[in-house]
Formats: sequence, C-alpha cells, structure tokens
Amino acid sequence: MITAIVLVHTAADRIPETAQAIADLDGVSEVYSCAGDVDLIAVVKVAQHDQLADVIAGRLSKVDGVQRTDTHIAFRSYSSADTDSTFSAGLD
Repeated sequence: MITAIVLVHTAADRIPETAQAIADLDGVSEVYSCAGDVDLIAVVKVAQHDQLADVIAGRLSKVDGVQRTDTHIAFRSYSSADTDSTFSAGLD
C-alpha cells in the first residue's frame, strides 16, 4: 500500500464542501480540516504509484474549491496506535 499525504489549499468559503468532495473520491481514506498553513489534509492510499497521479492530479486537484496541493509520499508507518491517539486527543 502506498500512502500519500496531500496538503490542500482551498477557497475559504468552500472548505466543508471541498473536504466532502475529496473524501468521496476513490483512493482517499481520510480528510482533515485543520488550522495552520493549509486548509485540508487528505490521506491517499493506493496499491501502485501510477494510481497516485490518477487520484491526486487527475481527480483531487480538480475538485471545485481546490486551489493548490502539495503532496508528500510516506516511506513507512512507525506506529498506527500513535497516529490514532494523536488524532483523537481531546475528543473524550
């Protein structure tokens, strides 16, 4: 499995709609709205490298509201438990 983290800059008035449209794409496993330099972070998981181009350049970047993307390819995951606890902090 190949994982890419896609930082997404969107039109400010379209963040929820853009996030949902991205989340609905095949190959996108998660989308987070966030504070900071980007509006959304999308996690893309595919079986082969060439599928990244289809998902990210072919579909995600063309979603209405997406202004710019910055893609980072993950080399390996060190601990899914640590990742899960990081994103659930403060939700109790």
